[in-house]
Amino acid sequence: MTGFQVLGLVIALVAVFGYLNHRFVRLPDAIGITAIGVVVSIVAVLVARIDPAIGAAVTREMAGIDFSGLLLHGVLGMLLFAGSMHIDVDEIAREKWLIFVLATLGVVISTLVVGLAFFVVMPWLGIAIPLLYCLLFGALISPTDPVAVLAVIKRVGVPRSMEMRIAGESLFNDGTGVVVFLTLLALTAGDGRFEWGATALLFATEVVGGTLYGLVVGYLGFRMLRGIDSYAVEILITLALCTAGYAGAEALHVSGPIAVVVMGLIVGNRGKREAMSERTRARLFDFWEVLDELLNLLLFGLIGLEMMTLTFSAAHLAAGAIGMAVAARFRHVEARRDVPAEVAIELVVGCGFGQHGRFPAASSQPGVSRPSTFLFRPEFKRVGARDKPGHDDAEASPNGAPSGRIS
Repeated sequence: MTGFQVLGLVIALVAVFGYLNHRFVRLPDAIGITAIGVVVSIVAVLVARIDPAIGAAVTREMAGIDFSGLLLHGVLGMLLFAGSMHIDVDEIAREKWLIFVLATLGVVISTLVVGLAFFVVMPWLGIAIPLLYCLLFGALISPTDPVAVLAVIKRVGVPRSMEMRIAGESLFNDGTGVVVFLTLLALTAGDGRFEWGATALLFATEVVGGTLYGLVVGYLGFRMLRGIDSYAVEILITLALCTAGYAGAEALHVSGPIAVVVMGLIVGNRGKREAMSERTRARLFDFWEVLDELLNLLLFGLIGLEMMTLTFSAAHLAAGAIGMAVAARFRHVEARRDVPAEVAIELVVGCGFGQHGRFPAASSQPGVSRPSTFLFRPEFKRVGARDKPGHDDAEASPNGAPSGRIS
């Protein structure tokens, strides 16, 4: 199938899922579409057991969809830009210290709590995972994903101040997550020595560099918007900011997500007040609201369909559920107890696909076709198997650790 045919098939499937959800299931769109996608994936797996040829064909077509590339290099910038446009800078400023602590220290503590809990619990399920890999999983899942957070906040009633804290933290914790993940990744692949200087430089490059780049490009976009009065051209300018601007951040090796968030804040605040006519403001914000909804639905539908490409056991499912439950509980306590626990769980479950997009480098490792197969690596065999894994196995093969760059 060509790329266009695959795109058409995915859009058609997600549209059917959305129709079935509205007619029969009646769950919120994102959750309903994801659930139906998972059910379809399970049915496809069962059919594959009956007729392996059909299963192989379906898996081959789904495996041809580069989910990480689609998210990271396609729609992530648009989703972050659309979400940050609706954030009030003044309200964020009032909560700046709490947001800063949650987006930095909170991510580090969450990584330790989730990683250590995972390390303690996994032997009960018969799975042996080295501590560094458990911490790596903690770093992967701890930063709440802004796409999922903003989608959940839209439909769950929380106090405005709490909404700003959660949304602000989710938009700015990317830099910390990148630094923690890459530091642990280097420890798993190297000699295990921690270098403060390299970590500080990485943090400055990703966070400070991404912020400065976003300020410069966002201001240039603001000046362009203020110089014309054509809603069609102004929408094109905003699209250029979140696509070409994101690509430029990647080329400069600074954090693309943080840069795009800063651009969106500039356009959604100063640009909205000073650079747009009333007509342009209405058309532009309506466009981004609709685009945000459509892209979210497509991504949640893909999450469900991606289940077809995974191979796992009951122990792996239990491991994933435990990891998300621990992370959800910690994030719930960390934010405040007036955030419903079910909301915290939704945020962590949602972050799964977001982090896959944010950390796509693991997919470049031979033998690992998707970042979502992180727990299914050869090093993490079931305890009691003929060849028991150990720390020596993981350390003896530096190629066994995922490698690559995150931004």
